[in-house]
Amino acid sequence: MSAEPIGEVHALPQWQCVDFISDLHLSSATPRTLQVWQRYLQDTCAQAVFILGDLFEVWVGDDSAQQPFEADCVAALQAASSQAALYFMPGNRDFLVGAQMHQACGWHALNDPALLHAFGRRTVLTHGDAWCLDDHEYQQFRQLVRSDTWQREFLSQPLAQRQASALRMRQASQARKAGQPDPELWADVDLQVAQAYLQEAQAHDIVHGHTHRPGSQNWAPGYWRHVLSDWDYDQSPHRAQVLRLDAQGFRRLAPEQAAHPLA
Repeated sequence: MSAEPIGEVHALPQWQCVDFISDLHLSSATPRTLQVWQRYLQDTCAQAVFILGDLFEVWVGDDSAQQPFEADCVAALQAASSQAALYFMPGNRDFLVGAQMHQACGWHALNDPALLHAFGRRTVLTHGDAWCLDDHEYQQFRQLVRSDTWQREFLSQPLAQRQASALRMRQASQARKAGQPDPELWADVDLQVAQAYLQEAQAHDIVHGHTHRPGSQNWAPGYWRHVLSDWDYDQSPHRAQVLRLDAQGFRRLAPEQAAHPLA
């Protein structure tokens, strides 16, 4: 287990497959999604699970882990980390996950981006929000809240005050999006930035979340991107996918299929 974020992961010889998930947005308001996720963690046959951000709808500090819902999530992660290697990369909703949470969950903290060496591939992993450069207002907000000064001041506030502030920020974000044109025109990873990073990393695949538009795309000659699904079993239609990588390549599974190595 690594509390200090790491930038590269080398698959162990005994790994037969690894899973990628993101954008579960877990909260007490999504009990069915929580149950599907807990069952997936219990049953997956993957030797490693990479959680690439926005596991939680919001995370306002590691003292949140003492609350009943968050404590249930921590217990599920503790149990899973005894069965498989867990890796966590923060997203735009849970960037305040800190060292105490890393220690409690037993996962390895990842830098964003990170590089995975597995099954003869070099795969770039990122949540994706940092590369959505056309969303100028969000990028300004992101720079503010990722600063040490802002985080130190925010985390010094009482938990209830932080929760209220997070709710206001979420409501403001939803109102902003409602007044924007089609997000597909601006809320996507910048192709040139991503391709430059792939070339620097000598990688040909990138896996990211954030945009909630799952699919695999031959982005440029020799370069593929694999976008992760968000999860929602509390509204219809249900949405959830696991992206699995093994020696044969990438494939997408429903969470209940993840227990089967050849699904």
